Amino acid sequence: MEEFVQDSDAPAYFVGERRKTIQPVSLTDSRLVKLKEVLVQWINSTLKSEHIVVQALEEDLYDGLVLHHLLSKLGGVCLQVEEIAVSSAAQMRKLEVILQALNEDLGIGPETDTAAKWSVKLIHSRDLLSTLHLLVAMVKRYNPNLVLPPNVSVEVILLEVNKSGIKSEKQIEHITAQSENTDGPSNSKSKDPIDEVLRLDEYKIATVKKAIFHFVNKNMSALRLQVTDLEKQFADGVILLLLIGELEGFFIPLYAFYLSPSTHSEMLHNVTLALDILSDRGMTLVNVDPEDIVSQDVAATLKVLYALFQRHKYK
Repeated sequence: MEEFVQDSDAPAYFVGERRKTIQPVSLTDSRLVKLKEVLVQWINSTLKSEHIVVQALEEDLYDGLVLHHLLSKLGGVCLQVEEIAVSSAAQMRKLEVILQALNEDLGIGPETDTAAKWSVKLIHSRDLLSTLHLLVAMVKRYNPNLVLPPNVSVEVILLEVNKSGIKSEKQIEHITAQSENTDGPSNSKSKDPIDEVLRLDEYKIATVKKAIFHFVNKNMSALRLQVTDLEKQFADGVILLLLIGELEGFFIPLYAFYLSPSTHSEMLHNVTLALDILSDRGMTLVNVDPEDIVSQDVAATLKVLYALFQRHKYK
């Protein structure tokens, strides 16, 4: 029979148990907040056709419903489990089947260190850290082109229970890939490649623009279109929609957008449609608003084109 340690204000801790808890200060770290936003957007765009909307990762994934649909949609794995598990016991049974299938599809065995980062108990207990580790692993497996914020780390308290009491230790846990210039959690904003480019010398900015011009015109040549002004020619959304269709390999019906937009609202409709399509295709654009592109904001326009360039430069 397991022994446990418990005080009046805390849940039971069994002897030999190890738990990790994110320090409150890390929960407000801008990189962690951005990672959660990106993951929520990815899940919602992936499951849009299923009419599933996630708002909070730890609150909306614990019962297995979302993970079940993600595994089916992305991995093509169909499981015979309850669609909606109401009781806690039923939810944990469902999670056990899902995580077993998911770990197999991710190529993670029970003996690996990665497997220890999440479990049925942790996910069901709404553990944010394990939920993030699982989702990041799923992104790497199913949508490697999705750009996750780098250098996301959190400070955790590791609690280890023995017969003499509870031992605690502070640690830094990495969630996404770390660059060479990071020592752990930071409250600074994640660097955006285009924002960094725009801080360079003018000739370096011109070099980046030249590469994007070449990429765009190469892919628009089949439509006999040429771009000479990035800000102005993409402001109405028409060329952007045509470029997306050409790169992604599908036709956007002409009735879905304004081919010759003459008003601000028509332009905004086109650009919004373009960004929605990119979101549905699993492409995350950080701090890009349709209004900025219509207003011919160079940074916003370059961010969209650079994201397309990064995704399709080898095709």
